[in-house]
Amino acid sequence: MIFRNSHLLLIVLMMVAMLSITSCSSKAAFQTSSVIPAARGYVSVKQDRDQNYIIEVKLDYLSEADRLDPPKKTYVIWMESSNNATKNIGQINSSTGFMSNNLKADFQTSSSYKPARIYITAEDDGTVSYPGPVIVLTTGNLKG
Repeated sequence: MIFRNSHLLLIVLMMVAMLSITSCSSKAAFQTSSVIPAARGYVSVKQDRDQNYIIEVKLDYLSEADRLDPPKKTYVIWMESSNNATKNIGQINSSTGFMSNNLKADFQTSSSYKPARIYITAEDDGTVSYPGPVIVLTTGNLKG
């Protein structure tokens, strides 16, 4: 009977530990944009079992980059990491199908560094190494 109870306790503790590992996620809304006021969205960050950070961006009402003034070619997603490094983590380009006709966009990537802030710029080239001046959307500091 003691063996059975200790075995049950071990199973319960393992389940609690697994839930606490998978529930380590944070979600932050993008702040209202002065460039595209209708744009809305959020960033979700969670850590996987390999200790990488899964970054998911969901956007609504994001107009095509070529409709901006001045027109741009693409949107680039940037990550500021907890060690103050800024990195281009991907792009949203309506001409390659990342954006649907209803102005929604989804993006997902992973990073070994913990993100401190995510922001999106409008750019002429999606492979740029440094962000340009047109910041379309930004989160505040990500918690967690």
